[in-house]
Amino acid sequence: MGKVTGFLEYARELPVRRPISERVNDWFEVYQDFPEEKVRTQGARCMDCGVPFCHTGCPLNNVIPDWNDLVYQDRWQEAIRVLHATNNFPEFTGRICPAPCEAACVLGINEPPVAIKLIEKTIIDHAFREGWIVPEKPKQRSGKRVAVVGSGPAGLAAAQQLARAGHWVTVFEKADRIGGLLRYGIPDFKMEKHLIDRRLQQMEEEGVEFRANAHVGDNVPLEELRKDFQAILLAGGAEYPRDLKVPGRELKGIHFAMDYLPQQNKRGAGDDVPDQILATGKHVVIIGGGDTGADCLGTSHRHKAKSVMQFEILPCPPPDRAPHTPWPLWPLQLRVESAHEEGGLRDWSVATTGFTGDEHGNVKQLHAIRVGAGPKFEPIAGTDFTLDADLVLLAMGFTGPVRNGLIDQLGVNLDGRGNVVADAKYMTSVPGVFAAGDARRGQSLVVWAIAEGRQAAAGIHDYLAK
Repeated sequence: MGKVTGFLEYARELPVRRPISERVNDWFEVYQDFPEEKVRTQGARCMDCGVPFCHTGCPLNNVIPDWNDLVYQDRWQEAIRVLHATNNFPEFTGRICPAPCEAACVLGINEPPVAIKLIEKTIIDHAFREGWIVPEKPKQRSGKRVAVVGSGPAGLAAAQQLARAGHWVTVFEKADRIGGLLRYGIPDFKMEKHLIDRRLQQMEEEGVEFRANAHVGDNVPLEELRKDFQAILLAGGAEYPRDLKVPGRELKGIHFAMDYLPQQNKRGAGDDVPDQILATGKHVVIIGGGDTGADCLGTSHRHKAKSVMQFEILPCPPPDRAPHTPWPLWPLQLRVESAHEEGGLRDWSVATTGFTGDEHGNVKQLHAIRVGAGPKFEPIAGTDFTLDADLVLLAMGFTGPVRNGLIDQLGVNLDGRGNVVADAKYMTSVPGVFAAGDARRGQSLVVWAIAEGRQAAAGIHDYLAK
């Protein structure tokens, strides 16, 4: 695969990020253009490794060595065919997936891994530029109708697969625009939203109907879906945020991350957002050190916060792969996102103990203490401290799908974590009702959502064929 000696001759090279002074003043994607000739060189690094462990790292089972080789050979049209065979939306994964495939790359045992994510992104961008991405309409229709509830990556992937299989698909989205967390969870500087719009246009031409402002179980009665559709897919995600139950939590200025981030995306789309939560001129504290916390950090920089501090209750990861997560496992190690380069401070092994405010009920200070590394995060005596805080953003993850509403009305079984239980064909305990993505597996990655959407579509197709 690639050039037989390529991994010996070429070093890993990636696009550089735009200057910080430039990118914190806009909402465009942070990376500079990267010449396709250099991408072909990166494809040459893919080894003839015998057992391509990148397949095991990728939830979509992308045929990675094949399209790496095709890129190296300058055969882009064949490369997009191979890439699309397993991944409906490589323009999304090529930008926001953390690339578990690269963590499993055989070359990564003792060298920097193949730049798989970069090659994937370049293939799909090249294909759109050349006009190769066109609607793929089915030759005949089954007459069966499927309702997909939720328009994130799981719902969109399932909808496209089912439409191409000949079924009539309607996607219901409670928000005012289609896209789920792709639209309102991912900041524009990580993925610009015209990428979603062009894919939706393709899907509409393939026969998918989109209904925004359609909250099933609320302003769209469940009975309507049961009557009009032969199958229902629950793909509403895991939107129930993990809260912080400490004294002072009720103070004004303390918000969940997913109250903060969507407002900015709406603003970026041209909407007027009354009473928008802004970090401008404020001391901002972000509680949670994961991707959502980094998204809040980058957004706060662009709002021109006075200061930003990000806390994580876990210990600081090592700079390189931790010994207990050896290749080809996903490594525990410190990651530096573009937002971390832009400013702010990060601190680990910190637990928030409470908040205090002013006479008007606005948060003014955060109180915290350092904790041990054990599973119970025992406080360390004498390490408590106080920090100025005008805006606190809770980015501590999600605890499963929102249950009061459609899920309760359907009566589907839930597991111990509150996620929807589904069998090997992705059918829930209610016949004809399926579940995929974060609603089924809990908070996860966009690549897992697409994989589950595709697999659920296959299960629905088999069910409708009976």
